[in-house]
Amino acid sequence: MPCEGCMERDNVSSGATTEFILLGFSELLHLRVLLFFTFLIVHLVTLAGNMMIFIAVVMEPSRPPMLFFLGQLSAVELCYTLVIVPKALLSLAVGGSPISMPGCAAQMHFFVALGGAECFLLAAMAYDRYVAVCQPLRYAALMGEGLCLRLALACALGAFPVALGLTVAVFRLPFCQPRRIDHFFCDVPAVLRLACAQGYAAELALLAACVLLLLLPFLLILASYLCIAVALLGVTSPVGRGKAFSTCISHLAITLLHYGCATFIYIRPKSSYSPARDKVVSLVYTNVTPLMYPLIYSLRNKEIRGILRKMLRRKKIGELG
Repeated sequence: MPCEGCMERDNVSSGATTEFILLGFSELLHLRVLLFFTFLIVHLVTLAGNMMIFIAVVMEPSRPPMLFFLGQLSAVELCYTLVIVPKALLSLAVGGSPISMPGCAAQMHFFVALGGAECFLLAAMAYDRYVAVCQPLRYAALMGEGLCLRLALACALGAFPVALGLTVAVFRLPFCQPRRIDHFFCDVPAVLRLACAQGYAAELALLAACVLLLLLPFLLILASYLCIAVALLGVTSPVGRGKAFSTCISHLAITLLHYGCATFIYIRPKSSYSPARDKVVSLVYTNVTPLMYPLIYSLRNKEIRGILRKMLRRKKIGELG
């Protein structure tokens, strides 16, 4: 008599079920309405903040490299939240949301690709800060428009092949019934938990993706800030040190937010996986962190503050006219 697990694998392989169920926060059904409106408000504010910065950067005719990268970062954050949050809101609204296998794979692919693009952008911004602090006289020559465009293109597209390889490796695995993902989106660790067989290929692909998308950019960021720290040791003026530090503090804050959450989720032993804890941390880097980015930059970056003031003045003049 065939075993139940074998029958489940046979059903999966024969294509009997072609969708997953995102459980979301099904254990908190009594708070569903409160959570839904909280996440909706945070999502709308995040979209408005990042859209405001993106439009402000686009409308500025003379953009220094840092503003150029900041505009691209805001665009990535807009796409990042749109890939995850609408489905999570639907899951909250109905208490568990079905998602097709191709839809789940697409969501995973774009989530990983956009997260990787953000890591590469943070590395490019760290290099920009290194040139500004350590080689200020050559800044205009080194950070020319051509280099910025090439870096932006590499950051935008560099993570997509890695994300595609990881997604293919995950979805080549056989999945057991029932296909209930204890998460509010198709995150890699949550989907891997549903595999019937040991997914060594998928785990190796995840390790490779972590090295390429997390570790490599982090090492570049670390090298840039080590050079900046060495350069600041030679600055005797407190005013000079303070000015150099102020140009880096916003980028450092964003880097710590992004890498703190990503490291906790993806670079850890498999035995420490906890669905409830992962969902809380995922909420931070899919909702809170994108909301913090425009707040941090609008408060700390004088160019952004100046552009926003000009936009408000133009709006007032238009209303008076």
